[in-house]
Amino acid sequence: PASAAMVLRSNLPRSQILQLLPALLPAATWRPLPAIAVGGVSSGDQGQIAGDKAFQPGLAGKDYGKSEMSYDDFTKRPSGMAFKEAKPGNGKSPVAGDRVVVDWSGYTIGYFGRPFETKKLVELDGKDKAYLRFELGKGAVLPALEEAVAGMSEGGVWQVVVPYRPGLSYPDDDKDHERVGPVPSTFSGQRALNFVLYNKDLIDKTLLFNVKVIRVDRPGENGWKKG
Repeated sequence: PASAAMVLRSNLPRSQILQLLPALLPAATWRPLPAIAVGGVSSGDQGQIAGDKAFQPGLAGKDYGKSEMSYDDFTKRPSGMAFKEAKPGNGKSPVAGDRVVVDWSGYTIGYFGRPFETKKLVELDGKDKAYLRFELGKGAVLPALEEAVAGMSEGGVWQVVVPYRPGLSYPDDDKDHERVGPVPSTFSGQRALNFVLYNKDLIDKTLLFNVKVIRVDRPGENGWKKG
């Protein structure tokens, strides 16, 4: 039987990888949903759709370049972030100033779908995977993830596609991801992520995050103090 690792190493189109990963990842919460039309493409038309020109500093000022790829079963926001709800939440929704506790995984979906944060990678490094905790609205994580989490609630699971754009993905001046996370838990994960983000070749730097909101802490709850 196929495994997530086999799928990620395959030459399948990215749209098929996105569809297959939820069924193969360990968490039982990843469930396929009916396709959602994006950009005028019907739910029956599966695959990638050419969109705006991808942000590529080496081609700044040029009228050509690779187009960003969107996916017909994801909903695209005006910012460029796209998401698919794999499981609706049934708890509190966060607002600015709340602490959000999430479980997450990440893949360089635009470049061979390589994982840079998964439970398996962390276990292979001899560690226990910890939840990510951050204050919503403080800019501690990618703007695209803040936007996504702000639309979720406790127990909810989203897949989030983050194109490489200023003000949406990881910033260029924070290569250790100390200012803007999330930071991969392992050296191999950080190396896989940075290879794509800071590669001078014209490669696709689109990222995929699987995000589950575990808990939302209002100020005063579970010892949380805003700011």
